[in-house]
Amino acid sequence: MVRLSDVAVHAGVSVRTVSNVVNDFRHVAPHTRARVQASIDELGYRPNMAARNLRRGRTGLLALVVPEIDSPYFSDLAARTVRIAEDEGWTVLIDQTDGDPARERRLLHGERSQLVDGVIFSPWSVPAQELASRSDATPIVLLGEHDGAPPVDHVVIDNVRAAEEAVGHLVARGRTAIAAIGVRPTLGNATAHQRLLGHRRALATAGMEPRSDREAPVGSLHRAEGHRAMTELLDSLEPPDAVFCFSDQLALGALRAVVDAGLRVPRDVAVVGFDDIEDGRYAVPRLTTVSPDRDQIARLALQVLRDRLAGDDTPARVHTAGHRLVVRESS
Repeated sequence: MVRLSDVAVHAGVSVRTVSNVVNDFRHVAPHTRARVQASIDELGYRPNMAARNLRRGRTGLLALVVPEIDSPYFSDLAARTVRIAEDEGWTVLIDQTDGDPARERRLLHGERSQLVDGVIFSPWSVPAQELASRSDATPIVLLGEHDGAPPVDHVVIDNVRAAEEAVGHLVARGRTAIAAIGVRPTLGNATAHQRLLGHRRALATAGMEPRSDREAPVGSLHRAEGHRAMTELLDSLEPPDAVFCFSDQLALGALRAVVDAGLRVPRDVAVVGFDDIEDGRYAVPRLTTVSPDRDQIARLALQVLRDRLAGDDTPARVHTAGHRLVVRESS
């Protein structure tokens, strides 16, 4: 194993100088830094991250806690977070809650926190008022929306605006009976509520009256629930000519239900989803969707944790990542 002293001998400098280069201290002459870096590269020296983190009082580990790791959206977000964190010298541990309130509470209040430097958490069930009572001091960043002033840092997208854009697109295509699939009144977070609000605002802007019988609740964001909800909407006395689904998995189920009813997408029913998962790009027809900037979500969350670990004690903030509407064949 190559040591700092080996690099120092090879470069003809002191061990302290090599340490300064490895730790990226600024006060090293450029020509000296270049000579030391060349020796590092030639000898294949790798810093002992465990020892470095021990000196800093850190573990070098972060936790990413999501409701469903098998969800295409969360699995893609996890993969991006792991890659970006690795560039920052962090290792990411991934946990799944299944949206279970008891499990979310245990993790929010410090279960396993001694193992990690910080937590990126996407809770489904715990309401905002409980977040304020969190006793654990480990830095945490929440993904997803919660009503009211955030007691901890949040990374979100503008779900109201995104939903308005999706439904506005359907209005612009001449659709006049637009339904929504994805209402989840039992959840503690506000994501579904905000997407429903954006749906209603877009209809109101177009002079259309929002109708509760066209706002379909679901028990999950999975394909089967999208299929069930779409089937019920099509069996109603006034079936929709378009549907905005709060996830792409719901939208893929809705696509299947339209076909099973002997109808065509988008001729008879236009469909728009949310998340821009890979399956939607290869569906028949290809799925129109809202695409959150998942790279930016991961980078913002990691930046917030980095700042908090560096001593930032400013009040908690909401950090908004971007999104875009991707128009494809289904609308």
